[in-house]
Amino acid sequence: MGDDDFREQLANQTKEGKREWIYPSIIKGKFYKYRNYLSWFLLALFFSAPFIKIGDYPFLLLNILERKFVIFGQPFWPQDFLFFVFIALTFLVFIVLFTVVFGRVWCGWACPQTIFMEMVFRKIENWIEGNTSKQKKLNKMPWNFEKITKKSTKHGLFYLLSFTISHTFLAYIIGYETLWIKMKGPISENLATFLSLVLFSFVFYFVFAKMRELVCIMVCPYGRLQGVMLDQNSMVVAYDHIRGEPRGKIKRTEDQSGKGDCVDCKLCIDVCPTGIDIRNGTQLECINCTACMDACDMVMEKVNLPSGLIRINSKNNIEKNKEFKLTSRIIAYIVAMVILLSSSVAIVVTRESVEVNVFRAAGTTFSETSGERVSNIFNLSLVNKTYEDKKYSLRIKQTDYSMGTSLLIIQEDSLLKINSEKKKVFIIYKDKKSIKDNEIPLDIDVYIDDKYLKTLHLKFLAPIIS
Repeated sequence: MGDDDFREQLANQTKEGKREWIYPSIIKGKFYKYRNYLSWFLLALFFSAPFIKIGDYPFLLLNILERKFVIFGQPFWPQDFLFFVFIALTFLVFIVLFTVVFGRVWCGWACPQTIFMEMVFRKIENWIEGNTSKQKKLNKMPWNFEKITKKSTKHGLFYLLSFTISHTFLAYIIGYETLWIKMKGPISENLATFLSLVLFSFVFYFVFAKMRELVCIMVCPYGRLQGVMLDQNSMVVAYDHIRGEPRGKIKRTEDQSGKGDCVDCKLCIDVCPTGIDIRNGTQLECINCTACMDACDMVMEKVNLPSGLIRINSKNNIEKNKEFKLTSRIIAYIVAMVILLSSSVAIVVTRESVEVNVFRAAGTTFSETSGERVSNIFNLSLVNKTYEDKKYSLRIKQTDYSMGTSLLIIQEDSLLKINSEKKKVFIIYKDKKSIKDNEIPLDIDVYIDDKYLKTLHLKFLAPIIS
């Protein structure tokens, strides 16, 4: 590919539009070591989170079918939809601000696609088939015992790992206890679950065995949007063209004074999982994995030149020969991100452990009963979001308007069980002689385990008493 062609076609395509398979080399530099540590942590968290419990609840459960959601051990109900909306919007704004400041670093360091591909499946492939040159040689050779053995072993492990991943994802949805029951039961009784796991395992296998970098380049919406979120001040993996150009190989018999620091070894291209040349500038395919930084630093060390020819910096900083520093703009974005995240955490922490709502019974106003009394009917909804059973009670708050008022709960049952919703009907009676208006404000105090929770503000409707 010519120097001016990188904007015209993808790095993993030939000029005829056919896919060109990428064989990235693995350079074990300091950034690769840090990525390894982070990947081990995230992989351990991914495979263990469904089995971690906080109290009686899993660390994370997203049961869409039964509308059961547990996040960080906190159960959420459909009534908490507004919480989800706020948290989702906060997460969206956080991504935008984070990308504007730090570029696409999420993709290279924390995205599940990258972690599984580069830190798990790629390592298995290198372990079985060898390094880049050996993989190319293996793919070109005819089908023989060696090729059949290595390919079948690799793809068998790929599918087995994909099957494990799909089981883990299912544990996030239905819980590991339910998953274990289904796994122990006969396939005939859990055929739908079994077929779903096989299908999703094949999808995961296809993504990591065949799709690979195409997911980042063509499928992922975040990757497609980064072009409109980055600007000249965004911190990205960038090539210092001021220092590196004009590039050229080092020759002992040639004067090197007119050349830049880039020795044109193309090792930064060889290690790139999407096959781009970072020296062409910021590109859609770049996932900020920092593999090219490790490769370039290794070469700079060998030729006794300063490291950091490829480094994390902004375009403006490179052109002005400045190093990264916290600007007022970056600080403002970071403060905004902290405020958003703190608000989300505060909402989750301070939300009511028992949610109480009251509504007037549909289609009713008031009824006149014998004994010179007027009644109003209300519907009460209580949701217990805690890990233990609760007892509730309603008490009329004593005010100037509460004289001659009594409350009756139909089929009173004071027990509110764990993670359950209870709907009750209660009637408020008021003596006619205490009625001075046709709309009377009343306050009902709600107590949970004999501790005050909140006050419900109602309007008692009554006929005008002459």
